Amino acid sequence: MKMKHPFTTSFGTMQDKEFFITEAIDDRGNRGFGESVAFTNPWYSEETVETNLHMMRDFLIPILQEEPIVHPDDVSALFQPIKRNNMAKSALEGAVWDLYAKQNNITLAKALGGEKKEIDVGISIGIQPSVEKLIDTVGDFVAEGYKRIKIKIKPGWDVDVLRQVREKFPDTPIMADANSAYTLADLENLKKLDELNLMMIEQPLAHDDIIDHATLQKEMQTPICLDESIHSLEDTRKAVELGSCKIINIKIGRVGGLSEAKRIHDYCRDHGIDVWCGGMLEAGIGRAHNVALTTLGGFNLPGDTAGSSRYWEKDIIKPEVTVENGLIYVPEKPGIGYEIDDSILNQFKVEEYVFDF
Repeated sequence: MKMKHPFTTSFGTMQDKEFFITEAIDDRGNRGFGESVAFTNPWYSEETVETNLHMMRDFLIPILQEEPIVHPDDVSALFQPIKRNNMAKSALEGAVWDLYAKQNNITLAKALGGEKKEIDVGISIGIQPSVEKLIDTVGDFVAEGYKRIKIKIKPGWDVDVLRQVREKFPDTPIMADANSAYTLADLENLKKLDELNLMMIEQPLAHDDIIDHATLQKEMQTPICLDESIHSLEDTRKAVELGSCKIINIKIGRVGGLSEAKRIHDYCRDHGIDVWCGGMLEAGIGRAHNVALTTLGGFNLPGDTAGSSRYWEKDIIKPEVTVENGLIYVPEKPGIGYEIDDSILNQFKVEEYVFDF
């Protein structure tokens, strides 16, 4: 699927998104859907679209073919012998969760234990060609009512840029996302962000680090949010105990699925750590999973789940995900709550694999 606009971060620019839709069908014709979030290139993590296919086809699906599943939590337990490859695991587990909710005639949100009827959402803005363009873009989204603005930064496009945005929008909740673009050598520059009253700075240091982030957090007033460093509940526990962050971004694909995402949410809720749901430029199915997860009570900061029209000319679900004054109203139909637009899905489909159980 081609995104409406190129999306640029510190590690590259993307506009064409290839991914897998996973579908789990039972003997009564119920259909559950998941979505893979790995990118074509290993920018964000070591996983790619091709490695997802390899892992699902050659390892993960055979495991599911061998063992009965009583509850979706069983999937993450069955996948434990396979190291990492969380995005491949999540793509399959998501379809099982959706199918389970539909079999029980409940929403995915309720199946997860969520209670919210609406969720607050923010918007993520990639690196722009000019500060003027960035300010105009921020203004458009503030006018649309988004509850928080996330701005991508990198060395040379950071403090001065954010200062100009803050001058134009003194009261808007703003956060910065560095996507691991800095080191502790940039400490003094990063400390200047404390002047700007930011909600947080997301993943300023290495993608696999929690030690240096603890050092940085001690030196900064701005809360650090960890993203790429958190792949599991165990990573979460270590980061919190070390003082590496005050906020955690929970991405379903990054942590291996909804079951682990819920466990991380529960731990953070019990330990006073703020959480929010991050996005991976998902199409409608992945977006619907994010909406359901965010209905859990501990998600107390606006997430990245913007409306479908922000990214796609035409999404693969109906109705599309819409945002009204910074809110998404949680659908009430069973499962993910949205229907799959099979005609649109087939327009974009380039290949299909079928596995019998």
